[in-house]
Amino acid sequence: MSARALVTGLGIVAPTGLGIEDYWSATLAGRSAIGRVTHFDPTPYPSRLAGQVSGFDAAEHLPSRLLPQTDRMTRLALVGADWAFEDAGVVPADLPTYDIGVITASHSGGFEFGQNELRALWSKGGQYVSAYQSFAWFYAVNSGQISIRSGLRGPSSVVVSDQAGGLDAVAQARRQIRKGTSMVISGAVDASICPWGWVAQMAGGRLSTSDDPERAYLPFDDRAAGHVPGEGGALLVVEDAGHAKRRAAPRVYGEIAGHASTVDPRPGSDRAPTLQNAIQLALADADMVADDIGVVFADAAGLPDLDRAEAEAITKVFGPRGVPVTAPKTTTGRLYSGAAPLDLAAAFLSMRDQVVPPTAASTPARSYEIDLVTGAPRPAELRSALVLARGHGGFNSAMVVRGADHAALRPVGKDTHDHQ
Repeated sequence: MSARALVTGLGIVAPTGLGIEDYWSATLAGRSAIGRVTHFDPTPYPSRLAGQVSGFDAAEHLPSRLLPQTDRMTRLALVGADWAFEDAGVVPADLPTYDIGVITASHSGGFEFGQNELRALWSKGGQYVSAYQSFAWFYAVNSGQISIRSGLRGPSSVVVSDQAGGLDAVAQARRQIRKGTSMVISGAVDASICPWGWVAQMAGGRLSTSDDPERAYLPFDDRAAGHVPGEGGALLVVEDAGHAKRRAAPRVYGEIAGHASTVDPRPGSDRAPTLQNAIQLALADADMVADDIGVVFADAAGLPDLDRAEAEAITKVFGPRGVPVTAPKTTTGRLYSGAAPLDLAAAFLSMRDQVVPPTAASTPARSYEIDLVTGAPRPAELRSALVLARGHGGFNSAMVVRGADHAALRPVGKDTHDHQ
């Protein structure tokens, strides 16, 4: 159980940019991609804003045979996986197939594909339903399609714990590395911005109904009134440190150092939420203390009661305004299972460039004793970061990551690949 799990490649598909540097430059600038939904007409619905991935044409990146059998979510994930392997300098076919696994998370599966097939069923009949519906909607479809496309036969699975799932999947990848697997591609991509998916998300009661993109998603702000959904996420190449050294990996972003997950007590219980426990357990797993953490990437629910619970957990661990806190997802919307892996990517890029990205739009409420970074990027000496995620139903996940200076390999440079 002593193998170190390094991150050697990133594949980013986000509303604010396709590829690492496009996403990162938009994030540092606080440039938002939140706007009115264009995938369908949102006029009849109370919530009408989303963070959508633009400029993505799957036909430019994937073989035509894959298009009729995949949901938009899976197409984004396949391209993100290709980019992550390229960034890591890995050609999967050149490595033993049982040495590489794939572990992803999913919030809702291929909703848009399922909706289209149900429409065909209702309007035309069962003979018009695609045979691909049998798997294209499924939670595990991204893991399966990435595995098939890249010829990966190592440990593979899917994690379903809503927004917390993205961190839990990467934690499972680390477990497989410690068990002897050389490499796992892990993370999550979600995309359910379609009428069926929209109704399902509204049923949770957490979506903002504002039509102003600059005021709709304001975590830790007195005006907070829900979140804006988004699509996209990130895939990470997680690799055994010894394997990365032997193959002379071109870059190392850092290490998955610690993780913990907890579940909150049922609603109405007199017991306290358990996010603080998750943070403390993750720090202990990393053999670190609160003072070691340079920045916290917050879950940032955008609802007063949930924001308060997160702010209190952070304050109890780090002290009042004891650590910079940021939520760059205010520029993308909440990407569900894809959100936390994208925050992980941002954490590694923050440590690479020694800067904390801002939380766009929000003005921190005085009642929260957290040091929320707003307005502009903040230069900082960053050796480690904490990423938090919470899922509907009480899931909590906390992950500690260390920077590249802890890796016995050439540190990451700023020549990281960009993809248009």
